[in-house]
Amino acid sequence: MLSRCLGAGGVREVAAAPTLDDAVRYLGSTAYRRGLGPEMSLTDAQRAVGATLLWHLRVLAGWQPRSGANALRLLASGFEIANTEAHLGQLAGAEFRPPARPYRLGTLATAWPRLARTGSPSELRAVLAASAWGDPGGESPAAVGIGMRASAAVRIAAAVPEAVRWAAGRMALLVGREVFVAGRRLAEPSARWAGRLLGSAAIRSSAFADFRERLPTTARWAVDGVDRAEGLWRAEARWWDRLEQGGAELLRGYRLSSGPVIGAVALLSADAWRVRGALELAARGGGTTEAFGAPG
Repeated sequence: MLSRCLGAGGVREVAAAPTLDDAVRYLGSTAYRRGLGPEMSLTDAQRAVGATLLWHLRVLAGWQPRSGANALRLLASGFEIANTEAHLGQLAGAEFRPPARPYRLGTLATAWPRLARTGSPSELRAVLAASAWGDPGGESPAAVGIGMRASAAVRIAAAVPEAVRWAAGRMALLVGREVFVAGRRLAEPSARWAGRLLGSAAIRSSAFADFRERLPTTARWAVDGVDRAEGLWRAEARWWDRLEQGGAELLRGYRLSSGPVIGAVALLSADAWRVRGALELAARGGGTTEAFGAPG
């Protein structure tokens, strides 16, 4: 499965392509060719890359016992979040072009079939509240998006020991952006979930510097060296670097444990993230991968 990763060299080739069409043409000879075609928009091309990653995770889940499949369902939760946010945007009458179709989750779905059938934001919130996702504390796109991401991070940390630091670091970035960049207060359920990974002292912080210093070591690594909240975008790339490094370490672990599978998910996910970033560089006329933190 890992042979399907494009790798640093392939990512550099995509990023350096002078046009998006050239980048897509290059990907047409790789494992990312599924769903790609000429004259695609950047959004559609990036979505096709995400759909390929999801397919790989579905294949991996099919090889696992029930406990392993449950772990992959949690690690793939971002796809259900993306589906839900797109559906909520349509329900709320947002002016955007929705994707051609939702991501096909198969057995990796948690509540998506029921969420897809909802006809209003309040109904969607009710379905979330009755599911493993829990009540996001509001019906707005921001409340639902933050609530689902916070819920996912907590459930990943509880069920996938290998991913505790990844989940806690991700939560630190999520809260940092929401509170100190966007200036939005967390809804009560999200604040409660965040507190479980970051501690109540960090969640009560009124300044980013205090928030950073009060984080537990499992989460502080994600924002170390970031003096101002506006610099959190750089920490995002570092999170993906650490995900990739941790995944490689897990692959070298005990083969009869779940570690190698979790490591494979991490490496596949980081590779897809870098390919999506490389496509954006190609759409801008080509560039170097250092622009978004990929290995040079």
